Amino acid sequence: MSDGDTTPEHDHPTASIGDQLRQAALRAGISRVAPGDAPSGHALLTAIGGVRGLVESILPGFAFLIIYTLSHSLLPSVLIPVAIGVIFVVVRAAQRGPVPQAVAGLLGIAVSAVLAIISGRAVDNFLPGIIINAVSIVVLLATLVARWPLIGIIVGLITGEGSAWRDDRAKRRVLTLTTWLWVLLFAVRLVIEIPLYLADEAALLGGIKLITGVPLYAAMLWVTWLLVRTVYAARAADDESPAAPAA
Repeated sequence: MSDGDTTPEHDHPTASIGDQLRQAALRAGISRVAPGDAPSGHALLTAIGGVRGLVESILPGFAFLIIYTLSHSLLPSVLIPVAIGVIFVVVRAAQRGPVPQAVAGLLGIAVSAVLAIISGRAVDNFLPGIIINAVSIVVLLATLVARWPLIGIIVGLITGEGSAWRDDRAKRRVLTLTTWLWVLLFAVRLVIEIPLYLADEAALLGGIKLITGVPLYAAMLWVTWLLVRTVYAARAADDESPAAPAA
């Protein structure tokens, strides 16, 4: 350190926890359809990671479905999707693109493959997804019981209004409703997937996951955007309306 630089290292500003949470919310899919954004297919496509993200989300599952349906062989059905995930990571790294999303996807595919190989049951390839859906329901319900619905927290971070939405009855109702809708999404997945898992129907489960995965997620993002934007637009209009003249 030079003599002129007398600022202690610990005095440099660091991002607060609130700022970090806001950045995390902005990186989440729902931030792409936040209140005020123009409704478009492009917004939804961006929310699910763009064309590349869509391909990376669907192709491994589609590969499992095709290979297992045709061969009923466990190893190629779970290992080829892992190989596809590795290719996605390598391509992103070679193009100097964002790698974390592909790495996270690869880890999920790899864990699923390991579980299936250890148990010898192809249906266990879908066990992590079922667990994630169940945990998601628990987390969402916990925020609802605490009267801090998760969608409200996320929207508050995205819009920068913090917890001010809790003082607005209309906003609170809509944000609570949308959180319940996300509970419904994960519940629908479980209601369909658990019986297929227990029945050892790996091929059917693979096909159902393709339908209830990205398409249902994108549809719920769109519904969330419509509901949230409606109440925020109404409040913005009320705030901009001129006050009544004094008598």
